[in-house]
Amino acid sequence: MRLAYQYKLLPSTLQLATMNRWLDMLRHQYNWMLADRFDWWEMNWCPVNACPLICSIAEPREQPEYYGQKRSLVTLKQDRPWYKEIHSQVLQDMVKRVKLAFDRYIKGDCNGKRSGKPRFKSANRYRSFTYPQASIDWIDGNKIELPKIGAVKVVWHRELPQGFEVKSAILSRKADGWYITLSLQDDSVPEQTIDVAPTWDNSIGVDMGLEHFAADSEGELIDYPRFLRQAESKLAKLHRKRDARPKGSIARKKLNQRIARLHQKIARQRHQFHCETANQLLSKADVIFVEDLSVSNMTKRCKPKQDEDGTFLPNGQAAKSGLNKSFADAGISQFVNQILPFKAERAGKRTMKVDPTGTSQHCCVCLNRVPKELSDRWHFCLECKAEMPRDTNSGVLIKKVGLGLASLKKAQRTSVRREARAVA
Repeated sequence: MRLAYQYKLLPSTLQLATMNRWLDMLRHQYNWMLADRFDWWEMNWCPVNACPLICSIAEPREQPEYYGQKRSLVTLKQDRPWYKEIHSQVLQDMVKRVKLAFDRYIKGDCNGKRSGKPRFKSANRYRSFTYPQASIDWIDGNKIELPKIGAVKVVWHRELPQGFEVKSAILSRKADGWYITLSLQDDSVPEQTIDVAPTWDNSIGVDMGLEHFAADSEGELIDYPRFLRQAESKLAKLHRKRDARPKGSIARKKLNQRIARLHQKIARQRHQFHCETANQLLSKADVIFVEDLSVSNMTKRCKPKQDEDGTFLPNGQAAKSGLNKSFADAGISQFVNQILPFKAERAGKRTMKVDPTGTSQHCCVCLNRVPKELSDRWHFCLECKAEMPRDTNSGVLIKKVGLGLASLKKAQRTSVRREARAVA
């Protein structure tokens, strides 16, 4: 079993300067190795097996790979002796990060899904380094002995579990200071296998939204506090103050730090709310059915509209921008894909995703189609006379679809319905 525990560090001034200097040197070497891989790929890779004689041919050289770049660290320390200050395993882990970022771009992950082109890291984007081989012996009272950094004070806000072995340690810089994440492993504890059969009594359906963050099939509506909206006035005030300061000044840097800490507070409030909501839902049932939402598609920009002369027409993007901000503020994707499954697994329960097609446009009682616009928040069926909040109706329908008691495979998607209305 593998766990991760994070604690806040209280480094001294000298230790703080050392860790910041390590980050800067690691970032520069990361960018150089990534550029070396890009250079070889652009100059030597070819999608065909032949080239015309008139094309320019780059001087052939070996392809940069993981072990070759690790061997180059020896030459790096000879040419630039200040890199000897960094722990050797920390440097090697930086090479591994380059390999993983480039492989995800070229080959994809285990599912074949490729990520975007890796970007070169600025000072604000390279924020952590890793000791791949940590040990429980590093811990001594309220301090942890980090190689080549020294004994650093730690805020042990909770005890480490007994019987677990410390495998690695990640030091990360955040808006309010430095943190250490200890990766713990205990081979004697098997990975938990969850095999809970869903029934009507031990399951609930949950509909995610913006007016109500979650609405379950039992009729309970959970509102979202809108942490970002509440802090918008403070953020705007800080941004105005920062923009009035000259670039590069100490006052501007301090205001940037205040803005970062405020954003960090909002993120932590959102995370805390998600954890509490997940525990509240898991206390009701053993199986939770949720919609398989693609939030990235829901927050896309509206397509531009043009008339016959090529003049751009209003396309509703101004209103859509506010909706996109509300989606980002709610953090629906983080809740459905990360926090809720994690909490369910720790509790020995299950989360199951359901196709969301038609769950908001059909009646949960008679399955009759009841068309509704986004502004229509009340469900009323003319066939069976059922009426309830729209989100509650969707929650009940999600539960029925998840249990196989209802099928909406023939339900028309939103784009098809819009086209049909346009034709009519």
